[in-house]
Amino acid sequence: MTSNFLLDPAFLGLAMVVTFMTLIMTKRMSAIAALLLVPILFGLIAGAGAGLGPMMIKGVLQVAPTALMLAFAVLYFAIMMDAGLFDPLVRKVLATVGEDPVRITLGTAILATVVSLDGDGTTTALIVITAMLPVYRKVGMNPLILATLLGSTNSLMNYVPWGGPSARAASAVHADLTQVFLPLLPAMIAGLAGVYGLAWLFGRSERRRLAQLTLPAGPITDQAVVALPSSIDEDAAALRRPRLFWLNLLLTVGLLLGMILSLAPLPVLMMGAFAIAVTMNYPRLGEQKARIAAHADNVVNVVVLIFSAGAFTGILNGTGMADAMATAALSVIPTKIGPFLAPITALASMPLTFVMSNDAYYFGVVPVIAQTAAHYGIAPEAIARASLIGQPVHALSPLLAPIYLACGLLGVDVADAQRFALKWAVLICLLVLGAALLTGAVPLTA
Repeated sequence: MTSNFLLDPAFLGLAMVVTFMTLIMTKRMSAIAALLLVPILFGLIAGAGAGLGPMMIKGVLQVAPTALMLAFAVLYFAIMMDAGLFDPLVRKVLATVGEDPVRITLGTAILATVVSLDGDGTTTALIVITAMLPVYRKVGMNPLILATLLGSTNSLMNYVPWGGPSARAASAVHADLTQVFLPLLPAMIAGLAGVYGLAWLFGRSERRRLAQLTLPAGPITDQAVVALPSSIDEDAAALRRPRLFWLNLLLTVGLLLGMILSLAPLPVLMMGAFAIAVTMNYPRLGEQKARIAAHADNVVNVVVLIFSAGAFTGILNGTGMADAMATAALSVIPTKIGPFLAPITALASMPLTFVMSNDAYYFGVVPVIAQTAAHYGIAPEAIARASLIGQPVHALSPLLAPIYLACGLLGVDVADAQRFALKWAVLICLLVLGAALLTGAVPLTA
């Protein structure tokens, strides 16, 4: 009996996720190594054997377009930073927010809200971090605050109909997308207000901390603060292309419009834009090679992490562990609390989306919950809305590419960002849930 229990897919899946999270949160193993070795080990225990290879390949192929797009996105925006495209924007932001931490944090949240309208977390991370990180560095603020505000704001803005989670939730329960989103809009606005309030608190805290510091002439040594740059050195200044500012701006705006309008697949748009950008700004082959080599570390780290996450989810889904975990979770729900499945789903969405991909959660777990909830008279649209509540926590999932990209650009460790931001993400989720319960978007009971 004990042996059968230990080989149960649900138990193995839970043990695999817990082992993986423990290893990376305690820094016993790198995220890349853990994403590969842990699922292989548990896959062998599950008896997958020779089937592990096809499972991993399938998972990698599913994330390959994302990895391709991110590789060229990192290179493209790095070229734009080298050429100085964002220098005027940074000066404008600095002129607006000054060096007051409160105005800087509020500016971060507002900028993230506007940029997140395109529904893409990667693009938002690239633009917001590129614009705001120099400000944080100049003032000496904690970059983990930037990461927290960025992730919380972007995850809430993903409630919009063209955002991935909303579309998945509506499709999973076969509901109209408008019926899912519109009732949740007041709760989304309440969540954004909560993020702005959090930004104000962060700013006040940083203002007090920085007021007590006497900044040294050299870089700041506090690990929680990014070193202050003295000025742009001669090499960086030589890379600037001020005469090409308007052409670079036109190319970037065209790229973003192409993304929003879906004129072509994202990898194609990024590849084409990068080719134009690097040729236009650095026409000599030696210059192009030097620019690519300068940013190769970021590209390799992001791409390898994405492929590793694809292999992880490939084994998790291929061995049936994901489905078994969902079924087991539902089987322990007592009949008496069945009418409260909507708020329970909202609360459960936080841990479940943290350890599962959106696809695995919305297409594997949510339909089963919706079918169960229907027996208690709970509309599928309500379950779809409840399943979206945990997105701010999901934004911190180690299975997501944007968190690695954001942390790489900020120069912080993923585990440090998770530890710093998780409590705030949970608080924002609870605020959104409270507003959803008050407005009826998520019914308290059937």
